[in-house]
Amino acid sequence: MNLPRVTWLAAWLACGTVTAAEFTAYSQAIPDSDQSIAMVPVRGGSFGMGSPASEVGRQVHEGPRREVSVDDFWMGQYEINWQQYELFVYRDEESFNQLASRDSLEALAIDGVTGATAPYVEMSFGMGKQGFPAVNITQYAALQYARWLSAKTGHFYRLPTEAEWEYACRAGTDTPWSFGDNAEIAGDHAIYAVNSDERYALTGSRKPNAWGLYDMHGNVAEWTMDQFDPDYYQRGENSNPWNRPTALYPRAARGGSWMDSAEQLRCAARRPSAANWKERDPQIPKSNWWLTNAPFVGFRLVRPRVQPGPQVIAEYWLEGIEDYGI
Repeated sequence: MNLPRVTWLAAWLACGTVTAAEFTAYSQAIPDSDQSIAMVPVRGGSFGMGSPASEVGRQVHEGPRREVSVDDFWMGQYEINWQQYELFVYRDEESFNQLASRDSLEALAIDGVTGATAPYVEMSFGMGKQGFPAVNITQYAALQYARWLSAKTGHFYRLPTEAEWEYACRAGTDTPWSFGDNAEIAGDHAIYAVNSDERYALTGSRKPNAWGLYDMHGNVAEWTMDQFDPDYYQRGENSNPWNRPTALYPRAARGGSWMDSAEQLRCAARRPSAANWKERDPQIPKSNWWLTNAPFVGFRLVRPRVQPGPQVIAEYWLEGIEDYGI
């Protein structure tokens, strides 16, 4: 059974999914597993997106700074780890087929999700998996994980937009980092080039920001929903901006990683993806699911407080674009 995307979304939403849930922290259990995802409420508001011209390390594409607003959402307290992600990658085919054959809402939803291909090399590159962030994952794969989790749980999960990500990272501050303007204390709050020992760390290894979110600075950079456009701040919307991707490259990641300097961890710092993140992929076309040269990028999820309708939801689950390495 392969229902059109909007059809099964409508059926799913008609089942009575909560649209304005009690706005508190919660733990999202992943059905049929012992894993769960801690979600933190982020109350919406307005903030200055981007960096002032005087900020040390500022790049031109971080401006002009502008006032934008975002609505309420929950955000994952931690980056998605390997145990959580591999539930999606290594789904048991027999139980999946049994589920998809049942006349149930969950079956309809999951049947519409493309499954990830298993990697052909060990994607943690020996840096560890138990409790460590999942990396070398494309933006498309991260979105499909969100789509799968949405189908499993009945709640709409997705990647954050650049605006949502920066708003949550700042946690009410207006300084280069959520912990202030002193780069010398970055090691208390982030895993980065100075203290990483050339590898990522367990999620939550350093202090959280004021809103209880860990690793917003460093450890691994994080995918957002957006196309990276160096000029987007000059023309983007002021309310819930999202630069919807139309091209494979570049897409926007945030937060900096274990490989980066303190300046690259700033709240306003933006990172464009590039074709060389798949440089060692021998396939033609290259994988939609895996990167081979990006052990520095992972993701975390958000859930809007008010769940949109099926047509809007369908817009967020982007289709894959074949990558011929050109």
